[in-house]
Amino acid sequence: MSLPAGLQHVDHVAFTVPELGEAVTFFTDAFGAEELYRSTRGPDADFMPAHFEVPADARLELAMLRMPPNLNVELFQWWSTDQRRDYPRHCDAGGHHLCFTVADVDTAVEHLRSHGARVLGGTKEVGPDSPRVAGNRWTYLRAPWGLLIELVDRSRVHNPPPLVGPADWTVPSRTEKDL
Repeated sequence: MSLPAGLQHVDHVAFTVPELGEAVTFFTDAFGAEELYRSTRGPDADFMPAHFEVPADARLELAMLRMPPNLNVELFQWWSTDQRRDYPRHCDAGGHHLCFTVADVDTAVEHLRSHGARVLGGTKEVGPDSPRVAGNRWTYLRAPWGLLIELVDRSRVHNPPPLVGPADWTVPSRTEKDL
């Protein structure tokens, strides 16, 4: 399948966190992520507003994490005199969450709970009113700083829709230049 505009694949997702060290520790300890690098930028009154749509005094530190088998996560901590601290709710414009497919949702919940995540309402199962995903078990959790995380166990779904997954992953052939 050819993607428009030369798109190749998703490179990463990014989240702003209130404390970078805490968030990196959560992802490395709870999910086995590997921190690849850190970087800083700003303040720069010309660059920051034009390229990030943030106040002129804004500055950031970021960490890029690698989470095998298929995800890179970029975490930002920002500083600015005009910074908002509220996460949007799920029902608000800009609401978001990070979802992981798991082998067993109950085991994954206990693991994340042991790393400070807070479970929202317990595990649910999709019923026959949604036949394409009936049997899907899922739950939402909050990371210690507030990021909404979903866990999905599709092992009981009999005829799932063709979501992107491991069967779609390909490893590009390496050239001498890459080695």
